Amino acid sequence: MIYTVTFNPALDYTMTFDRITCGSVNRTTAEHLHIGGKGINVSLILRELGIATCAWGFVAGFTGAWLEDTLRASGILCDFVRLKEGHTRINVKLNCDNVTDLNARGPTVSADALYRFEWKLDSLRGGDTVVLSGSAPESANDVYESITSKLAAKKIRFVADATGDQLRAALKHRPFLVKPNHHELADLFGVKIETEAEVITYAGKLREMGAQNVLVSCGREGALLLDEYGRFHKTGIVQDKPVNAVGAGDSMVAGFLAGYLSRGDYGYALRLGSAAGNATALTEGLGRRDDILRLMEDPALQLKEVSI
Repeated sequence: MIYTVTFNPALDYTMTFDRITCGSVNRTTAEHLHIGGKGINVSLILRELGIATCAWGFVAGFTGAWLEDTLRASGILCDFVRLKEGHTRINVKLNCDNVTDLNARGPTVSADALYRFEWKLDSLRGGDTVVLSGSAPESANDVYESITSKLAAKKIRFVADATGDQLRAALKHRPFLVKPNHHELADLFGVKIETEAEVITYAGKLREMGAQNVLVSCGREGALLLDEYGRFHKTGIVQDKPVNAVGAGDSMVAGFLAGYLSRGDYGYALRLGSAAGNATALTEGLGRRDDILRLMEDPALQLKEVSI
């Protein structure tokens, strides 16, 4: 079983306007309400690819109940820790000439709630995979260190899709996969990355720090994978105009896992991950199965030679 962890999920409420005038009443031309969160996105894409998951994390209040109900209606198992106070956050996206994000902090995760969450780790068994995505709760900044050390002790395969200190904490415990984009990779090392050679250099440093596989999404340059055997794999990007950046990286993680678990082949995993990421980038919302499989055949997503 694949377990996805979203520490601070959200309801994403997108409101579209012809124009917005501050200080006045503004009326929408369209509204959309979606469940959001990096781990939840991974679960939704894996469902498209026929792989069962269970969504973990923290929810609160009536918004948290709606999020759980929506996930279950989508065919995804849920086992969230329910918080006693607060509400699962609502993030508002104002879509006019550009998009303005208004992101809430979310509820406080108490020490008791964190204990109840970590108690779930005892149920994990060999062959399970845990996907840790996004930032830790403000009240539990050391959660990546605590959880990944327990997963490593149980020899549970895990993915750490995090940044900064939280990624550094996970690296000590040898994650199966990390997936920074090239900007996050540069920020982690305090450098500027402009060439493929530099991506390769710093991906190698992540492996030296403990990552088994390093998958770097490079925007218009596609994606590059350094696998556990020290081999590099590369794909390009579909040339159609992207319409959505939200969830593309999460979709890539999901596709990569689906590809690796089905065939045990890192090149195939990268191609399926790239197809899933591109499918999401080319649609409103997350990519769908038919689009992902169609893009697998796109020439831009075939494996390319990497210059080392």
